[in-house]
Amino acid sequence: MTDADQVRDQIRDDAVEAALGKLDLDTKTLLLAGQDMWSLPAIPAIGLKSLVMSDGPIGVRGVRWTADDPSVALPSPTSLAAAWDPQLARRAGRLLAQEARRKGVHVLLAPTVNLHRSPLGGRHFECYSEDPHLTGAIGSGYVSGVQDGGVGTTVKHFVGNDAETDRFTVDSVIAPRPLRELYLAPFEAIVANAHPWGIMTAYNQVNGTTMTEHQYLVNEVLRGEWGFDGCNVSDWMAARSTAGDIRGGMDVAMPGPTTVYGPALAEAVRAGEVPESAVDDAVRNVLRLAARVGALEGAPAAVETAPAPIDGQALARELAARGAVLVRNEDGALPLDASAGRTVALLGAAARDARVLGGGSATVFPERIVSPLDGLAAALPAGALTYAVGADPSEEPTPADKGFELVAVCRDASGAVLGEGGLPTGQVQWIGDDLPAGATYETMASIEVRGRFVPRESGEHVFGTRGLGAFSLAVDGRHLWSGVQEMGDEADPFEAFFGAPSERARVTLAEGEPVEVSLTYQVPDMTALPLRAVMFSLLHLGPRRDPDELIAEAVEAARSADTAVVVVATTERVESEGFDRADLALPGRQDDLVRAVAAVNPNTVVVVNAGSPVELPWREDVAAVLLTWFPGQEGGAALADVLLGEAEPGGRLPTTWPARFEDAPVTEVVPTDGRLEYGEGLFIGYRAYEKHGVVPAYPFGHGLGYTDWAYESLEATADAVRVRVTNTGTRPGREVVQVYLAPADDAVERPASWLAGFASVAAGPGESVETEIPLTARAFEIWDEEARGWRRIGGTYEVRASRAHGDTRLTATLDIA
Repeated sequence: MTDADQVRDQIRDDAVEAALGKLDLDTKTLLLAGQDMWSLPAIPAIGLKSLVMSDGPIGVRGVRWTADDPSVALPSPTSLAAAWDPQLARRAGRLLAQEARRKGVHVLLAPTVNLHRSPLGGRHFECYSEDPHLTGAIGSGYVSGVQDGGVGTTVKHFVGNDAETDRFTVDSVIAPRPLRELYLAPFEAIVANAHPWGIMTAYNQVNGTTMTEHQYLVNEVLRGEWGFDGCNVSDWMAARSTAGDIRGGMDVAMPGPTTVYGPALAEAVRAGEVPESAVDDAVRNVLRLAARVGALEGAPAAVETAPAPIDGQALARELAARGAVLVRNEDGALPLDASAGRTVALLGAAARDARVLGGGSATVFPERIVSPLDGLAAALPAGALTYAVGADPSEEPTPADKGFELVAVCRDASGAVLGEGGLPTGQVQWIGDDLPAGATYETMASIEVRGRFVPRESGEHVFGTRGLGAFSLAVDGRHLWSGVQEMGDEADPFEAFFGAPSERARVTLAEGEPVEVSLTYQVPDMTALPLRAVMFSLLHLGPRRDPDELIAEAVEAARSADTAVVVVATTERVESEGFDRADLALPGRQDDLVRAVAAVNPNTVVVVNAGSPVELPWREDVAAVLLTWFPGQEGGAALADVLLGEAEPGGRLPTTWPARFEDAPVTEVVPTDGRLEYGEGLFIGYRAYEKHGVVPAYPFGHGLGYTDWAYESLEATADAVRVRVTNTGTRPGREVVQVYLAPADDAVERPASWLAGFASVAAGPGESVETEIPLTARAFEIWDEEARGWRRIGGTYEVRASRAHGDTRLTATLDIA
């Protein structure tokens, strides 16, 4: 920190103290409570603007669930981590800060740095890795980038929120060593390296204490040991105890307007249950955040000049290519030979209707989406590409999308129109004040989702609903169904509020012939609810054809093509926020499609569009397998770049891919009597595979490029490792040099090896590059449970320079005192 930075910090601190001194108790407690879904109240008397927050992490949605103000949609966090490049993550963060400023957002509710403890974790796609070091490095880059742009971050979910089942109440039971060495480690690294301005505490308990009330982990560890000086915000609706939360170090209770803070907190102070000094500490943290983002008069913003503008589409495309992981490439099947006369058969419903982002709070609405079909059609010569559906992973109605143009019309009890808003899909999700202009919860009696639908296929179309309440459905001027959808057996409150997808009517429609559609929802009385919201959907499913016929058509297309590219994918009902997965299988007949195509075309390339691991039972029968995660809005363009060799697939696996579900070492994500025991201790991910001698389909860190590398020299000290590599191929490329430590004779229980550092390097054909990879003191330490502190473990270590875990190219011996 420069002298000028220190002066500015002091000016900010002085401004914060001056503002705090002007506030009475009631105003202070109101400042700690959300005034609505996404913001804190302004206090003009002290020059404080309203602090606005928005969901992330792959885009900035803003405060409304609408496509009227589109957002850049970057690839999923698993994709960002797969690039193994903190500087690339920093560039992504800067773009998101640019988006946040454009939308008037001060704080981004991201990144998610919980670990991939189990591949069944439903929110796996929104987290980075199974490894704490990689997670901390990518998260530090992301946070630094967002805050480079003057926008705050809230690193989440602190801590132990590594699965979705019963996430509001589950008690994550984690022993001190794995808690420190695994689950807290990414947060600690980000606090040390990126100095985040916010942390979000999780819904769950850890070892019997709810995280919003966890004095030890928040006050003693996060603030005391690590020196975190930012603002601690609750996950949405996680705050449950007025006195417990403020004593537990939780600064802000979200969302509002009804929270455990505000008047309830002021009353607790007056009743002697809470010292006013605890309120002052929390307000001080909020004001410091406001000062940093430029929302407090008299306090210089942390960033007064925004970084240079970034082309969002270009960066989204680059990120998707850099995160794509080529896990198999037999006989140089990729890149494709795109010379004249060569043909490609593109197969799979996911190639036409791409899933580019994960579900839940990570959802944004991009201005455009480039599907694999779009991308390859634009890149290949006319006549070179054919397409067949082959297999559709979606077997139930989903929110109306392709072919629909919809609006939501709000009416009062007399039928008069109050207001209307555009809809990106058939899903209505209005929370708090996110309503069309003119509409209020007090005056709305009904909401009609209406518009035009142009079918892409002739046949029997299914229409349905999702949501709780009374509905009326009409298509092409015909009333088809009226009724009430009741609550089912959904476990997660958000999922329960949405309701289960339900088929309501079937209509025979002709391709290209437009019809009018209408779904009317009766708005219930919400005056007694602490948080008012409307969530329901108009659902649609296109004509169902015989699955065997679809596969047969794909086989014929593949048989006559030089290359078959099959795109397989998960769906929002397989991996999303709010629930965990039951298995790792691809939905529908997609595995059958791949097998059938591979049987007739030896040059079959499979593109896996999933945010987290899935079983690939045919992986040895195809020429190439490319993992694209959820690749963001430019995913199809990036895919064409990679398949045709315009870009190298730059990714390496941030998490281990098992051959079978049964091989995954940790599969317990369902609590027993409210407790989820982390009984595996230190052994998750590659650490567990190595411990149990299980060979995965693809190991942690694995990934192939379009060139070859020779590892030539390795020098190691206790502080750093120097590795020299040479590009021995014929194309420029990028290599991720991974350094693992393996103790020779361990006196304590530890994994057999662990990632201690890495570097991403680039070189042209024949070029050599040397990289220095720092080793932190923590790489040689364990958490001593008896001493309640870190202890250095001396002895002999093998230092491994590797291309992946288990793929060691050079070794050196290092003796540590």
